[in-house]
Amino acid sequence: MASVRVRFVGGPADGVVRDLPAGPDGAPPARWILRHPDQPVDDVADHLYERGVRAGSDGWIMSFVRTDPFGATE
Repeated sequence: MASVRVRFVGGPADGVVRDLPAGPDGAPPARWILRHPDQPVDDVADHLYERGVRAGSDGWIMSFVRTDPFGATE
C-alpha cells in the first residue's frame, strides 16, 4: 500500500509529521483520527483532523477539527 507524508496543524498534535495511507489519487484520507503519541494509554482522546491542501514537496496538511472522548468517533 502506498503512503503519503502529512503534517498535522493545530490541536494537540500540532507539528506532528506522519505517513498515512494514500488513495488511488495519491492523496491521504479526507479525515483521520489521531491519538497523540505522547499521551499515556490511560485517559486518551481522539483528535479529528481533515485533509487540507498539498504542501508542495512536504506532503499534505491535515487540519485540526475537534477532540472527542476516546471511542466517541468510532
